[in-house]
Amino acid sequence: MSGLITSLNSGDADFTHQLDALLARGGEADLEVEATVSGIIDEVRRRGDEALVEFTCQFDQLDISDAAALELPPQRLRSALDQLEPELRSAIEASAARIKAYHEYQKQESWHYEEEDGTLLGQQVTPIERVGLYVPGGKAAYPSSVLMTAIPAVVAGVSELVMVVPTPGGELNQAVLAAASLSGVDRVFTVGGAQAIAALAYGTKTLPRVDKIVGPGNIYVATAKRQVFGQVGIDMIAGPSEIVVICDQTADPEWVAMDLFAQAEHDERAQSIVITPVPELAGEIRCAIANLLPEMERREIIATALSNQGAIIEVSSMDEAVRVSDRIAPEHLELMVDQPLQLAREIRNAGALFVGKFSAESLGDYCAGPNHVLPTAGTARFSSPLGVYDFQTRSSLIMCSEQGADHLGRVASKVARAEQLTAHARSAELRIKRNNSDER
Repeated sequence: MSGLITSLNSGDADFTHQLDALLARGGEADLEVEATVSGIIDEVRRRGDEALVEFTCQFDQLDISDAAALELPPQRLRSALDQLEPELRSAIEASAARIKAYHEYQKQESWHYEEEDGTLLGQQVTPIERVGLYVPGGKAAYPSSVLMTAIPAVVAGVSELVMVVPTPGGELNQAVLAAASLSGVDRVFTVGGAQAIAALAYGTKTLPRVDKIVGPGNIYVATAKRQVFGQVGIDMIAGPSEIVVICDQTADPEWVAMDLFAQAEHDERAQSIVITPVPELAGEIRCAIANLLPEMERREIIATALSNQGAIIEVSSMDEAVRVSDRIAPEHLELMVDQPLQLAREIRNAGALFVGKFSAESLGDYCAGPNHVLPTAGTARFSSPLGVYDFQTRSSLIMCSEQGADHLGRVASKVARAEQLTAHARSAELRIKRNNSDER
């Protein structure tokens, strides 16, 4: 069992190559998936509801003939909430309250300032009108994903939330529907996969076109989001889930092992990595993995993920641990070290930081408050968690006074003529005061 997880050492001559190979995870585009998704999108775009019904019957084994049957009535959502087991309802409500409280801090307001000549400049912040929420179904159901995508949109002031969720075999998850009711979702359709993304992007007679699509999904959903981007906005292209744990001699090896398991149990492609400058701890974590794995309900999935994508990386120092972690730019980063907040300030690239041994990543998945829709596959180098700002647009405000137009017109005229864009120049020059026309 000690060989279940790969061992790497930053001192090895080929460490960089080994790390790159570990992080690759088959990230290249699957041409067969691309072609399949492209065909589905084209069919939904051309044939609308008819294609949507066909694909839903085919992939989810549903027996329906009318796309109207895909929409759940609002009372069905409310009923799911009312009938939810009390303790679970209380937990979901507590999670929702914490998520809302956190995201309220992110809300941006319009602003402006006025220059001495009366020119007004600023930014107008406006909620997106209609947003599509993709919520995974099938192997697992995620009420937490409903809360994490819907609540920031509601805080932002989005006018209408349209949720799509696959229901293989017609099985509806009550917790998902309850979360939709609780978080303010307006319409829910029982459709998933690339066909759902296509319907949200282009609209059908039954399912309305949206302005932006958010939420995680499988490779077909991710590929569909990539293909419709531009026609519609998207949050990000999410890959398999991942965690990095930086730890020192103060870390409990069993806590580390269980946090690795928590990520690995998502699916066989999830990635769990430990970085430590303490060789003895590395060995203790391997022993903890071997001891704890047999008691895990999803041990086969965990074992496959750890074997294929997991690693324990030994480094020479905590500074090097930070450098390696920043190179990985993980979705989740736990800091199980003696001075976690101090170390957190040195981190540049991470989707979410879990600071200190009591800050388990799983708390962030459900109820800590920050969003669990995070950049994966190294994209934390340039992107951020889903937030209220993803559901608002920002328009520049420019209101020139007469004096301001005179001054700016002279500046713009010079630059425009340097670029040989004379219509630009003449448009600006028309606003210059006539009594100064000899200066043009």
